[in-house]
Amino acid sequence: MFTVETYKGNNEKDYEMVIKQLLALIEDESDQIANLSNASALLNQFLTDINWVGFYLAKEEELVLGPFQGLPACVRIPFGKGVCGTSASERKLMRVEDVHEFPGHIACDAASRSEIVIPLIKDNDLIGVLDIDSPSVGRFTELDETMLVKFTEALINHL
Repeated sequence: MFTVETYKGNNEKDYEMVIKQLLALIEDESDQIANLSNASALLNQFLTDINWVGFYLAKEEELVLGPFQGLPACVRIPFGKGVCGTSASERKLMRVEDVHEFPGHIACDAASRSEIVIPLIKDNDLIGVLDIDSPSVGRFTELDETMLVKFTEALINHL
């Protein structure tokens, strides 16, 4: 059974606890949608100052909305479009301080100001991306980047 932890702040030890919680939630489950759903819920209850967290799944040459927490979102994003599509096509992490400065930004939620997107790659295949938005400019730090990569690496092993 999952219990909510009291986190001390966005620091490395808190992220390590969240990764342990993730592994406990997904270790005996093989269903991709169930694991992505729990991963997005876990990040939503852990991270502060965010307004959307979830997954887009790769289908042919576009991303299709997957499990998420937040307001309704764009359903399909072509590779190469917006932050998510760029991350998917380039297969690289994107940490954007101010999305209004990003050429071709797709505004699914006008309140979003910063964003981090991490591609999910397993056996050289793009599964999709983890997308997290914040209403604050510059919300995501190098520590967030490092630890969210570790979070996605733990998740990818169970997809």
